[in-house]
Amino acid sequence: MKALGFYGRLKLQLLQRLHPGLQIHPTASPCFATAEFCLAPGAQLQIDAGVVTEWRPGALRIEVREGARVHVGSGTWLRTDTGPTQIVAFEGASVELGPGSFLNGCYLSAKKSVTLGERAFVGMGSRIFDADQHDLDADHPEKVEPVVLEEHVWVAADATVLRGVRIGAHSVVGTRSVVTKSVPPHTLVAGIPAKPLGRVGDRSGAR
Repeated sequence: MKALGFYGRLKLQLLQRLHPGLQIHPTASPCFATAEFCLAPGAQLQIDAGVVTEWRPGALRIEVREGARVHVGSGTWLRTDTGPTQIVAFEGASVELGPGSFLNGCYLSAKKSVTLGERAFVGMGSRIFDADQHDLDADHPEKVEPVVLEEHVWVAADATVLRGVRIGAHSVVGTRSVVTKSVPPHTLVAGIPAKPLGRVGDRSGAR
């Protein structure tokens, strides 16, 4: 393991020299050496202190296109042993992961902005989109609206969060839900489309 760690840090240092927009804190996991980084000219990817992932080649993929920015806050876990984790920031877009966030085998796509607050969790197979992804037809172009998960939100497995949604602090989204409208703080929602089912207490100490 020490040898892998040494190799990983050397590779990360080389990657940062090759791409000026890549910044990885020295205390971030050396396992990021197995991630797939696709950074276009002018793209920025910042990984802060104590961010971790697993040694699983290709299981973590971060794509940052021209003029886009991805910031991974300190202590975040980009988990890949349950499934691949992918983050895509299209041209000029931003993805912000607050401190202590947890992405567990999920997919985030930003054409404008996707923001996760402190200790926001996104479960296995879940997807977050801030855009329709395509035009509906010639008369109805694609719509793009920011998505925000406030602090201590938990999106469970196989859920989908769509454009323009803001999920209030300490709220929980049930498994296989589709969230089409914003969610007030401290609210449990589930279903297709997701609807309020109850109240959620303080999740600041939840694991």
